[in-house]
Amino acid sequence: MKSKLPPQPPIWADKLLSLVCAPHLLESILGDLHEEFDYQVGESGERKARMRYWREALGFLKWRYIKRPKKRYPSTFILSHDMIRNYFTMARRTLAYNKVYSLINVVGLSIGLAAAMLILLYAKDEVSFDQFHANSPNIYRITNKYINPAGKQVGATGNTGYVAGPKFAAGVPEIKAFVRYHGHRNDIKKGEEIKSEEIFRVDSSFFSVFSFPLLSGNPKTALKEPRSVVLSEDMAEKHFGSKDVLGRTILMKDSFDKDARFEPYTVTGVAKKSPQNSSIRFDILIPMIIGQSEIYRATNWFNTFMNTFVLLNPEANLAQVERKMNLVYNADAKEAIKEVAQKYGMKDKKEYSLQPFTDMHLSAELPSDNGLVRHSNPQWSYILTGIALFILAIACINFVNLTVARSLRRAKEIGIRKVVGSGRMQLVIQFLGESFLLCIVSFIFALVLVQLVLPTFNHLADKALALSYLFDINLVLGYLALFLTTGLLAGFYPAIVLSGYDPVKTLYQRLQLSGKNYLHTSLVVLQFTIASFLIIGTLTINSQFNYLINKDLGYNDEHLISVEKPNLTREQAQLLRQELQKDPSIIAVAPKNNGRWNTSVKVNRGADLAFTYETVDPEYLPAIQVPVVRGRNFSTVFPADSTSSVLVNEAFVRQAGWKDPIGQIVDFSYENFKCKVIGVVKDYHYTDLNEKIGPQLFAMRPSNPYGRFFVKIKPGTETSSLRHIAETYTRLFPLNPYTYQFMDDENVKRYESEAKWRQIMLFGTVLTIFISCIGLFGLATLSAQRRSKEVGIRKVMGASVASITRLLTSDFLKLVSSSLVFAFPLAYYAIDKWLQNYPYRIGIDVFIFLEAALLAVAVAFLTVSFQSVRTALTNPVKSLRSE
Repeated sequence: MKSKLPPQPPIWADKLLSLVCAPHLLESILGDLHEEFDYQVGESGERKARMRYWREALGFLKWRYIKRPKKRYPSTFILSHDMIRNYFTMARRTLAYNKVYSLINVVGLSIGLAAAMLILLYAKDEVSFDQFHANSPNIYRITNKYINPAGKQVGATGNTGYVAGPKFAAGVPEIKAFVRYHGHRNDIKKGEEIKSEEIFRVDSSFFSVFSFPLLSGNPKTALKEPRSVVLSEDMAEKHFGSKDVLGRTILMKDSFDKDARFEPYTVTGVAKKSPQNSSIRFDILIPMIIGQSEIYRATNWFNTFMNTFVLLNPEANLAQVERKMNLVYNADAKEAIKEVAQKYGMKDKKEYSLQPFTDMHLSAELPSDNGLVRHSNPQWSYILTGIALFILAIACINFVNLTVARSLRRAKEIGIRKVVGSGRMQLVIQFLGESFLLCIVSFIFALVLVQLVLPTFNHLADKALALSYLFDINLVLGYLALFLTTGLLAGFYPAIVLSGYDPVKTLYQRLQLSGKNYLHTSLVVLQFTIASFLIIGTLTINSQFNYLINKDLGYNDEHLISVEKPNLTREQAQLLRQELQKDPSIIAVAPKNNGRWNTSVKVNRGADLAFTYETVDPEYLPAIQVPVVRGRNFSTVFPADSTSSVLVNEAFVRQAGWKDPIGQIVDFSYENFKCKVIGVVKDYHYTDLNEKIGPQLFAMRPSNPYGRFFVKIKPGTETSSLRHIAETYTRLFPLNPYTYQFMDDENVKRYESEAKWRQIMLFGTVLTIFISCIGLFGLATLSAQRRSKEVGIRKVMGASVASITRLLTSDFLKLVSSSLVFAFPLAYYAIDKWLQNYPYRIGIDVFIFLEAALLAVAVAFLTVSFQSVRTALTNPVKSLRSE
């Protein structure tokens, strides 16, 4: 009678079973197993002998372990110290043995984690703006908006005039204090040198409301005296060479008084440098004194040229405070409102409100401006966060894909662990441990990487972030959450898949994943969908930026120099032109008002039309080469041109609805002054291309001062021309600082934000492609190893290297090509929405999508074909011998 027991297995099987309850000795058992297996296969060299060997061993194990009572071989899940040490040892040795696989995962995760860390730093800085002030929860900026008779808001601004702060503080009990903040430029004299510096006029309560510490001086009295000045520590060092400068004087000239002379201001305080996450950044503060030249503004509710902040009681109700503010305004400005309505025909209603101080930095409607700095567009924050998440997601996808793809090579290990008693949860813990070990190594490298790239990131993002910010408690918690999330996301699915293998199938080598691993293929498609999406986005941003800097502005800005000269009179302008044109390299000199003036006039006997107001002379339009398309230019032959004639641009004519603009009357009703249109100027971009060309009016009125002048020079004469301009300027205006700029450079600087974000997008896309490619390379390597015997057989049968390469690359290229089907519509929608922000923009070009497709496929092909060609060139004898 045939025995029920299978044939006796080799000696190692008894040893294996005797130690079934001691999994911490699994390492030595596996060593014995591999030695025995190598001996058997090497001895026979026959597949038949190998299979017989495993059948005998598995039959015995099945009888002893599966058919006999399970209680004799307990598998209770207990994480003992030895088990944890064994898991760690096995994870470390597994990762060390598979160096390429480990390197790919560490590099990918390090880059992904570094990107996420940088974005966390960036986000912390963005949301922390102006939070450092002790009173920040109770500080608000006074804002106002205009409501038309239909109840629709038609305008809003965060600026006020002199009157709002004092009036509201006096009439609203909840307002504890107010601070007006007005920036402008004053001339400062040091020895014989005169420089123009930006200074800020503030109320004496400035240091009581805001938390800017003083290194020296009394914050309560530092700004009470009329000619006192507070310097930042940097300005004190720059001007005096020391921070200990209390009581010293600085010579300054008030730019609001054209007859002002240099007066001594006494240093009453030295402030610490403003934090980099502050909307208020100053080097020079002086008291808010309203001079005689501005006395008309002191009671005018309709001026908007400065920021006014109020400090509320902590228990104040914001809605009630705003209601009381509007009651004060309507009562105090009652007569002024009637006068403005009658004189200018204004029908819109003005309403005041309060904006939280900490909301200004990221506000799209009421941003920090007019002396406040570092306003941020939240749209770019979303884009940057999206890029970081994409990079981290792709790194995690790489980990999952490579782990699952490697799973067949670890199938025997899993089978043996299950056979000797390991439960599924123990295997899950083991593979999660490997995942977290990789994350720990990646996290360390990510910290190093952040430190290396932080200076470049600061330059691109216009920040001053430091690695020390990483130790903020909120960021530490954020990084801990990031670490745990990444470890779980990257390791959980592979752990579940690997721990679920059937031990019999794995040991018989019947386990197959290829062809049906839908998640694996889906992740590859998702990975390259993200990469293709970013490629299209980057190409679009690059094209839009090139469009902005290369678009014809409608005037010639080449070899055009702009020089500032405040309060330049007609006589001074004429003298300056005569002196400058003594040099033959000077082609033209044309004065103009400084800054941008905006006002409105009545046209068509009553309709209001807002426009940009330019004060020029007859030389201005020829100097910048802008043609007059109808009528004529200003001329000294017609004396009335300087008093009662104006030019308008084409946009003005369109908005006024004129068919025949020549001879039309524009009514400056608020000055009881009317002018006649004598010419129409061709539209040109007098501001940057982020704003549409609006109505523009040119006048020569003597009451309007010039503020700068343009100098057109001959090409190739920059050095000599600049020297001549500087010498002439300093000789004619020795008390004014000399500054100049080339207009073509200035026009390019207007798009610095777009240029920096273009670089950020480029770097993000390159990193995304790089991580995707190293993941694809790892998958191609594992695929080639798995199909090495198939390749050997094909080569023996006569297949060429090209056909084998095509075979190994085709599956991956199909996945990459499939990703384009998803990337194209998503990218089209996103860039269409983004381009809507630009009034002058490129069209959505099909060639951008074709370029992105070719780039994605080409990069994927080069990545995969390297390993495919290498495999195809392998000697088939070497790959078939192990069979």
